[in-house]
Amino acid sequence: MVERVRVTGPPRHTAASRTATRLGDVTEQTALGDLYLRSLLAEQLRLALRVIGLLVVTLGLVPLLFHLAPSLAERQLFGVPVVWLALGVLVYPFLLFLGWRYVRRAERNERVFADLVGGHADHDGDGD
Repeated sequence: MVERVRVTGPPRHTAASRTATRLGDVTEQTALGDLYLRSLLAEQLRLALRVIGLLVVTLGLVPLLFHLAPSLAERQLFGVPVVWLALGVLVYPFLLFLGWRYVRRAERNERVFADLVGGHADHDGDGD
């Protein structure tokens, strides 16, 4: 018979081992911790709305451009309609760039939050 082994996670912080940081406010769900979390969530929401806005403005205007300029829509490049190239090929690198940029900025927001609640004063300062 196989002996059962209990698998557990890393030891949790106890009141005696926790350093005096604002992380306790977050984990204990105090009013200050709630303020920190709401601030992080609000910043992440603003970031998401900016990315979605940029996506809607740039990719939403491409079909409108081809609708308003039918001569542009009829042009071909290497035997392929420009509309297909724009909407079927060029869109994907742009989406990858937006996704990459979004993840970088969201991670930066989380690092700043972790520094804030962890009591660290150093930031990466990459200017993103």
